[in-house]
Amino acid sequence: MTSDNDRRRGLLARLRGRPAARSRGRRRLGAAVRLFAALMLAGGAYTVFAPGAQAQDNPPLTGAAAEGKALFDVSCVTCHGRNAQGVEGRGPSLIGVGAASVEFQVSSGRMPLARQEAQAHRKPPVFTDEQVRQLGQYVQELGGGPVVPGTEDNLHEDGNVAAGGELFRINCSQCHAFGGGGGALSSGKFAPSLHPATDRQIYAAMLSGPQNMPVFGDNQITPEQKADIIAYIQETLKTDQDPGGFNLGRYGPSTEGLAIFLVGIVALVFASLWIAGKS
Repeated sequence: MTSDNDRRRGLLARLRGRPAARSRGRRRLGAAVRLFAALMLAGGAYTVFAPGAQAQDNPPLTGAAAEGKALFDVSCVTCHGRNAQGVEGRGPSLIGVGAASVEFQVSSGRMPLARQEAQAHRKPPVFTDEQVRQLGQYVQELGGGPVVPGTEDNLHEDGNVAAGGELFRINCSQCHAFGGGGGALSSGKFAPSLHPATDRQIYAAMLSGPQNMPVFGDNQITPEQKADIIAYIQETLKTDQDPGGFNLGRYGPSTEGLAIFLVGIVALVFASLWIAGKS
């Protein structure tokens, strides 16, 4: 009797457990179906809205930037890459350099670069002023960066020449010399002469820091102080004002001291010979 009762209880328990197992199976199947439907819905939404998001991330170029891109694709893409990301061993990335760097390098003829050297030399520019600004606008919209303010060529009209001279002697004369004639640096590099530089090129150089030159952002030298420095360069260093006579190239006290030393030594030698001859 006991074994029959046990068998009946076990059979009843198994019969009661089957609906529960079936119910768990249905719940798992339903969860899988809902998960699959959610994934399909998310994939469809991404397919629909992703192109719009991508278009927002890459806004269309302005007219000037589009013209600059056409010039870039012809003259610059070989060294700087199709998206200005740079090419190893040829040219650096232009992302973030800004229109100021492009304006300095291209308007002074340093770019396009004829060959890889320690330093890019100034040459007659390949592009017109309008084309230079189109290239700068394209690079600016591509990655941002510093920009020379305005479009006018005269940036020192309101500059203070005296204050600019003080700033120049503190920040610039160590490399460009006291007369702005430039000077030698290490590893075959040099600080170029400032005499052929325009207002915009000087301003762009201070903003972008080409080659070995440090960057003088608006936090280091304010726009008003930049105008003062440009005024000093353009109105003092580029004029032939040598009240003391021969300027010895305006390289500063080194050449003047050497000239005085050589002249003094020669004068002393001749004086010694004259005295010896008299005695």
